[in-house]
Amino acid sequence: MKGELCIGVDLGGSNLRFALVDRQGRVLARSAEPTLPAAGLESLMTRLLSGVERLRQQAARMGAGTVALAVGVPGLVCSDGVVRASVNVPVLEGVPLARELAGATGMPVAALNDANACALGEKNYGAGRDYRSLIALTLGTGVGSGLILDGKLWTGVDGAAGEFGHIPVEPEGRPCGCGGRGCLEQYASAGAIARGGDDAAAVACRAQQGDAAALALFAEAGRYLGIAAAGVVNLLNLEAVILCGGVARSFDLLVPALRRELEARTFPVSGGRVRVEQGILGDDAGVLGAAVAAFGALL
Repeated sequence: MKGELCIGVDLGGSNLRFALVDRQGRVLARSAEPTLPAAGLESLMTRLLSGVERLRQQAARMGAGTVALAVGVPGLVCSDGVVRASVNVPVLEGVPLARELAGATGMPVAALNDANACALGEKNYGAGRDYRSLIALTLGTGVGSGLILDGKLWTGVDGAAGEFGHIPVEPEGRPCGCGGRGCLEQYASAGAIARGGDDAAAVACRAQQGDAAALALFAEAGRYLGIAAAGVVNLLNLEAVILCGGVARSFDLLVPALRRELEARTFPVSGGRVRVEQGILGDDAGVLGAAVAAFGALL
């Protein structure tokens, strides 16, 4: 096989995923291992570089060159490639990740927020292909988002845009890890749904079986998602809201309440246009979006 390939990495709090990707979005090779952030920065960087090298060798055996790399990280990743905050992988805070990886690999490297990577993946290869403006919401341990405006990722002046999970939905609400109160993340994340003690998957299972209390938890999460999304839709007149991440697997449990809030709280023009879609790439959204950013780094 001839051609140029990129490596996309999804560096999550629990899992470290690698994919070798071509320009058509085909995953030609992949690997995964635990992130183990508690083992420290040196261990993480060693395993990160080892995973990249394994895929470079696989590309060489295919007769292809590996030309760039990108890594999606949970947290604030500014335009200079420095990780400014990462609650789930705190050893990365303050690390100039793009520069470190570029020096070690000799390739162009991009570092970006993991929700931004997910948005790029769904926009280019998934549920967002038919839209030029969208917000992709990543619903998991936290609530993140990536904004695509006029076909391009919007990251703000410092690269820190898209913190949808920290939109306040209850002014005097639950304390949040960010230091604020009443953030959406406290009401619509897996942790919020599992507040009663079970994990979110178990609550979803009970809800699918008709359990009233479990159904109410998902309805509450959907309602708060709709309240926050309505403000963004009124502000930006988006074409689509795309739900991704583990909690989004319960799309049918979340969406009725979400759509009700959108209809009630948006202007008819913007609210009537916007579509609510489920992401279709699953765990590949992050690595594919990172690969999009890697090909972009070549420019």
